[in-house]
Amino acid sequence: MQAQPGTIDPQEVAKFAAMAAEWWDPHGKFKPLHMMNPCRLDYVTAQIAAQFDRDLAAPDPLEGLRILDIGCGGGLLSEPMARLGAGVVGADAAAENIPVAAVHAEQSGLMIDYRHSTAEALADLGERFDVVVNMEVIEHVSDPAGFLRACHDLLKPGGLHLCSTINRTARSYALAIIGAERIMRWLPVGTHDWAKFITPDELFDLLRGAGLVPVDRKGFVFNPLLRDWRISARDLGVNYVTASTRPE
Repeated sequence: MQAQPGTIDPQEVAKFAAMAAEWWDPHGKFKPLHMMNPCRLDYVTAQIAAQFDRDLAAPDPLEGLRILDIGCGGGLLSEPMARLGAGVVGADAAAENIPVAAVHAEQSGLMIDYRHSTAEALADLGERFDVVVNMEVIEHVSDPAGFLRACHDLLKPGGLHLCSTINRTARSYALAIIGAERIMRWLPVGTHDWAKFITPDELFDLLRGAGLVPVDRKGFVFNPLLRDWRISARDLGVNYVTASTRPE
């Protein structure tokens, strides 16, 4: 399936397409996502378990759930959700990401339906999911409101939407752009545009405007001494994540 025009920003897609081969290198350009992944996976699985009354200690706790990872990249989040028993569709607007993700899933013995597509194209096809996950995507689209409307349409009634992004604060500029791009060189300079960052209140308003009901938001906080991430109920000053539902 080919990605169709919609809210995708071709310049943003090109940035990540150029880095596609490095998705599974924990020391490469996607090092920040590898470091954050355990923290964001903890949040995602906890919210899914609460919404669908699942016991994460049980075998295949997400079995029977259909999950869309929109903006899946190389599959860093798609793969662990598939290991937990979910039926996962991973979609990305950058065509170069799809074979990277598909080959890695095959090597890992996982069945994941990877597609070169967009949220809008999938919604137009009538696809529906129990959970739609978009992590570090919304700050790269041309029309956040339109993107979230498509995410709403992709959800079954009672479905769960999970969205992480970067807050628009002086601290996020210092850490996500100056620190991560220019000092640590974890990401190429220009990966992020601070003007496109969205505050938590703005995102909640966008979610409501798309017909979703926000139910939670938390911060992802990096500890530079321990070099790990934790979930915070109070500190949403840089990275944060939201959970919302589509009404029954």
